[in-house]
Amino acid sequence: MTVSLPSPDAPFTTLAELIRSHARQQPAHAALRDDQQMLSYAQLDALMDRVAAALQRDGVQPGQAIAICALNSVRYAALFLGALRAGVVVAPLAPSSTADSLASMLRDAQARHLFLDKAAQDLVPADSALQCISLDGAAPGRAFDDWLAPEGAQPAPVSVEPAAPFNIIYSSGTTGTPKGIVQSHGMRWAHINRGSVYGYGPEGTTLLATPLYSNTTLVVFFPTLGSGGCVVLMPKFDAARYLQLAQQHRVTHTMLVPVQYQRIMALPQFGEHDLSSFRAKFCTSAPFRAELKADVVARWPGSLTEFYGMTEGGGTCILEAHLHQDKLHTVGKPAEGHDIRLIDEDGREVAPGEDGEVVGHSASMMTGYHGQLAKTREAEWFDPTGKRFIRTGDVGRFDADGFLTLFDRRKDMIISGGFNIYPSDLETQLRAHPAVDDVAVVGVPSEQWGETPVAYVVSRAGQPALPEDIMGWYNQRAGKTQRLADLRFIAELPRSAIGKVLKRELRDQYATGR
Repeated sequence: MTVSLPSPDAPFTTLAELIRSHARQQPAHAALRDDQQMLSYAQLDALMDRVAAALQRDGVQPGQAIAICALNSVRYAALFLGALRAGVVVAPLAPSSTADSLASMLRDAQARHLFLDKAAQDLVPADSALQCISLDGAAPGRAFDDWLAPEGAQPAPVSVEPAAPFNIIYSSGTTGTPKGIVQSHGMRWAHINRGSVYGYGPEGTTLLATPLYSNTTLVVFFPTLGSGGCVVLMPKFDAARYLQLAQQHRVTHTMLVPVQYQRIMALPQFGEHDLSSFRAKFCTSAPFRAELKADVVARWPGSLTEFYGMTEGGGTCILEAHLHQDKLHTVGKPAEGHDIRLIDEDGREVAPGEDGEVVGHSASMMTGYHGQLAKTREAEWFDPTGKRFIRTGDVGRFDADGFLTLFDRRKDMIISGGFNIYPSDLETQLRAHPAVDDVAVVGVPSEQWGETPVAYVVSRAGQPALPEDIMGWYNQRAGKTQRLADLRFIAELPRSAIGKVLKRELRDQYATGR
């Protein structure tokens, strides 16, 4: 059967409409799978109708938000998609949030419905106006099956424009108030449309091991379903289980973050699995070491594409690692139609070959931070013509071939004795020591220098060494301004669910003497 796929010049269509089209053209084709259940496109379409009708019954209007706080599951995905059919905005929230942070995000989104599972059961705020719906029957609240509209229910049709809000993605972090990033249906349509370049289609199967509250996951989740493919969801990442599922389901596409690639490639049994079905692998969200990219390209079939960009949107760089193995230290070139520039601290564009903060413009840009106009303005930069760009906070430099090399987050840069120190430079050198498995360098206060660098090291098994041995080895090789003031062992670097090292936690640990 021929299935209609989006094309680059296709007119705007909502994801909900695409799924309905697939349900008519290939009703029995698998759409969503997890370890518990499978939904065909016909079943998914019907469940989306029941979700949309239930939200309309509860008085949730187009443009209003609901919140979901749960681990990945087929039910979670269907709920998300059903809300979109009703024109309702989805705020997917992290079960790793604190109770205070969750309450803050619910207030910001103005959500009166919270869908949750056991992973979030201890986070529910005491709010009598909040309706809780339990996705798994274990969390508090009304059972999801009982909340749904009856089988065969049809929601009232809703017209959705490209500028209408699609979801609110909250910035990660363990402290402070997360910022709600509002993304539009038009932005998501751009992601779905772009998917045709990467071979998504009805014969494709995408394995997702990152959470649905992360934009990292959504940038491949939606194109897969928009093109009529199947999504296999893992509630939690496990490297060995990932390989089993990839082989079992003949997976063609995946999105992983660098630490997941690292753990998969390190498995002794990696080569025992048949991964020949893979067409395309993607990576984003965190620094991806050149040597790890090279290993993935060498041993894992299919292409490897790294996306550099922000949840807020703006400019995206793309590195097709399998085609540019001499550029693995970069994040690639700006994507077609994406305008990426570098600016100095005064907001002026830098000269060619100089370092600067990365700013970007494209069709894929956030509307803004929900309810935070001042924060939105802080994230924007306008060129002399008034063209709007999104600031990344990253420092980078273009090479002569137009490939972008990143140095560090501007906020993570250490200024010691008036000298700028990029932690990534120090981390690269430290990883060369045979006893270092992983490392993060942070700046801590210093009376003498203002700030000074310290390192947290995960030691490599079977390679005994003392912290002072590693620090001495490094400091002998480092320039005077880049020498470490301290080095401490740590069992595991603190990371977000999408693999970013939480350097704020390390700085806090150091301040408390840990």
